[in-house]
Amino acid sequence: MPEPFDLADLPALDGDVLDDDASLAAAAQDWGHIVQARPRVVVRPASQADVAAVVAFAADRGVPVAARGAGHSPFGQGQAAGGIVLDMTSLATVHAGTGNRLVVDAGARWQQVLGASLPRGLTPPVLTDYLELTVGGTLAVGGIGGATHHHGMQTDTVTELEVVTGEGELVHCSAEENGELFDAVRAGLGQCGIVTRATLRLQPAKQRARRWKLYYDTLGDFLADQRTTVTDGRFDYVEGQLLLDDETREWRYLLEATSYFSLPDQPDEEALLGDLSFSRETAEVEESTYLEFLDRMAEGEAILREEGSWFHPHPWLNVFVPDDEVETIVADTLAETGGEDLGDSGLVMLYPVCREKLATPLVRVPSSDLVWLFALLRTGKPYDPAGVARMIQLNAGLYERVKALGGTVYPANTLPMTEKDWKDHFGDEWEKLEAAKKRYDPKGVLTVGQGVFGGSHT
Repeated sequence: MPEPFDLADLPALDGDVLDDDASLAAAAQDWGHIVQARPRVVVRPASQADVAAVVAFAADRGVPVAARGAGHSPFGQGQAAGGIVLDMTSLATVHAGTGNRLVVDAGARWQQVLGASLPRGLTPPVLTDYLELTVGGTLAVGGIGGATHHHGMQTDTVTELEVVTGEGELVHCSAEENGELFDAVRAGLGQCGIVTRATLRLQPAKQRARRWKLYYDTLGDFLADQRTTVTDGRFDYVEGQLLLDDETREWRYLLEATSYFSLPDQPDEEALLGDLSFSRETAEVEESTYLEFLDRMAEGEAILREEGSWFHPHPWLNVFVPDDEVETIVADTLAETGGEDLGDSGLVMLYPVCREKLATPLVRVPSSDLVWLFALLRTGKPYDPAGVARMIQLNAGLYERVKALGGTVYPANTLPMTEKDWKDHFGDEWEKLEAAKKRYDPKGVLTVGQGVFGGSHT
């Protein structure tokens, strides 16, 4: 247990210090709605100096501290039992940018980033499907999306960071300056520092998006066309879904492929689709502005919030599967998966990315040229802990199978992992991460909910 402390013990801060029941209860929950770890206090920092002062205090007292953005972790990763949660959404300024760079506070949402970049005709190269995540939150895990096969992770498009280390020191880092910390923080799961500000690399934005929904009856054809489109890069955005028919219990396969363009130019549909093996009778196409496409989840979010599923447990699993094992792993998993294993609003995603585009050292993927993100995004029932526990067991079983075949995790999961699991996951990067942890967080107070170096709530 952390050393008890009173609010009067905290350093003087310009931000808000909250210990009311509502604030503590909110910080004890996350998107997963599975782990509840109540902190002693929530701090809404007014500046980077506030963050540094809080972390220095935590290190001195041995008190766990965690940075919270959108609260979209599924398994208590951003919680701090008996400690301090830093609500980073109070640091959400998008600062002035020059050229193809934009400086943003870690608590800014990607929606805000677009609000600042698009009027300049620029966009981040890679965006997650959900734009209400914070910059700091996605940089802590990697940040994957439908353009990753072109541009890598979001961590591959950040050029500079300002970070508060586990000793409360504010440090500027980049590939050229304090490179060890830069590499330890990007996709570092909050183990060596808290990102407070980031400089993002932007690229020219197109005006419009044309999105094709291409349906397949066989897994083999679906995988083959995904390999083709990702390898030759014909589409700007590629993702895939696996769709279960509740009545027949048969699976169909959906390739989502999008091209961006600016008028008067138009996508060449024959060149893009002509050699693909999808069902011509069921294909769908829709056109929108670039921003409308990027923000396409907003409508679905509103529906899920209204009918309540947004607030249900979300025992999610995201794994990376080697290319030569993907068909077997996916086919076997689907054969064992029914609607009750996904939940009413659960879904399954599957799409490949090019390994050579992934340059962040701590983003760990299989050794094949193409690696596949296989995501089972389950939704549990709110008053069925046994059912949620069974879903977590299914996650653990699939993880072990994937791991045995050379796979890894994309670390945004409801998955109990030991320190040995993390050591195996990080592989030849483990010693560097361990050394950085000892250097930058010697008291081990940062983001204990991840369980990377022990101490997880779970």
